[in-house]
Amino acid sequence: MKVLDVTEFFSEHGGVRAYLELKGQALRKRGHRQLVIAPGRSQDSRQAEVEFIESPALPYDPTYFLLARIDRVAARVLDERPDVLELHSAYMAMAAAFYTPRRAYGLRTLFWHADFVDTYLKHRLDRWLPSVAGRLATRSLWAGVRALAARCDATLVAGRHQFEKLRSHGVPRLYLLPFGVNKEIFHPAAAFQARDSDRAAHGRRLRVVAAGRFAVEKRFDVVVEAFRRIAERRPATLLLYGEGPEQSDLERRARGVDVRFLGFERNRAALAAGFAGADLLLHGCPHETFGLVVAEARACGLPVVVPDAGGAGEGADPACSERYRAGDPEACAAAAERLLQRDPAELRRRAIESAARITSVDEHFDALLALYRELLDARAARSQAPLSPPVAAEPVPE
Repeated sequence: MKVLDVTEFFSEHGGVRAYLELKGQALRKRGHRQLVIAPGRSQDSRQAEVEFIESPALPYDPTYFLLARIDRVAARVLDERPDVLELHSAYMAMAAAFYTPRRAYGLRTLFWHADFVDTYLKHRLDRWLPSVAGRLATRSLWAGVRALAARCDATLVAGRHQFEKLRSHGVPRLYLLPFGVNKEIFHPAAAFQARDSDRAAHGRRLRVVAAGRFAVEKRFDVVVEAFRRIAERRPATLLLYGEGPEQSDLERRARGVDVRFLGFERNRAALAAGFAGADLLLHGCPHETFGLVVAEARACGLPVVVPDAGGAGEGADPACSERYRAGDPEACAAAAERLLQRDPAELRRRAIESAARITSVDEHFDALLALYRELLDARAARSQAPLSPPVAAEPVPE
């Protein structure tokens, strides 16, 4: 099987790129081929076969690029003629696919990686427009999504929250496929060994961790402000893994407390070790479609504190996590305190049990390939079905 993935979200620091590189590994291991087409410049990918379309950088975060040359994307699809053409946004990647003749591929699928733009615009629309006008604007946006998704064979969603949101807006042919975690890297046994060793070296100072791209929608401001409140009550260190356009603002917010900016960690095993040595993970983003960072932390047996909205909150196991009102640093700090007041041995036992229930990457990609085969078989059956015989016309009475 040949799978061609088209995305405009392929930053070195982004979750879509991490997912597509994992997907490339999984497909090659199973004897298939993947090609990724993405906007960018002279970059390289360690895990996926990637072709970059020369594109301008976006102003807010220059690690992302505008996929403007949809004609070049269409030409490459025609050259490759993949069995599956998968789109990883409902914006320019979708436009490129619709510019491509239908004969150039077997299936066309959409993977829903990010909450829709109306989520980020809602508070602005509510401020600038009367409520009726704001509702009409978002309704028009969703009408466009429905029309685009109707031209795909399937829309794939990783989290139940987004699945239900899309279904409520009438998006057709939805399939729920939770992402998976690489359990050979993120697993409880290594985590607890590292944590015990680290504890002996550093004493009882609380170690809090957070990871992701420092962008406004990820709400790392909530994480830092919540940590400030936690640090007022006990000796504590916050380890931040990531980079992004909001870093200078976060550094300003972190003055006076022990916050360490560790940069974007490309080595997944090193990130797992960072989770392993921590006491808990704080997460701020209420817009996750799945929340892979939260899942990876849980796979290490690390308790988590997450907002009560989006995929991150959905993926939290109450046995070893706490949820808080999204966007509220005080509520986040209070949730962390509730978690720290639990019995440590019991919390550890429950965290190990929770880690075992997380979907693995193999389970995810096996399910994805099975769905591709099912949809390809159904399309082949429809194309080979004989035409229905003409229906005899009823006589018209005189």
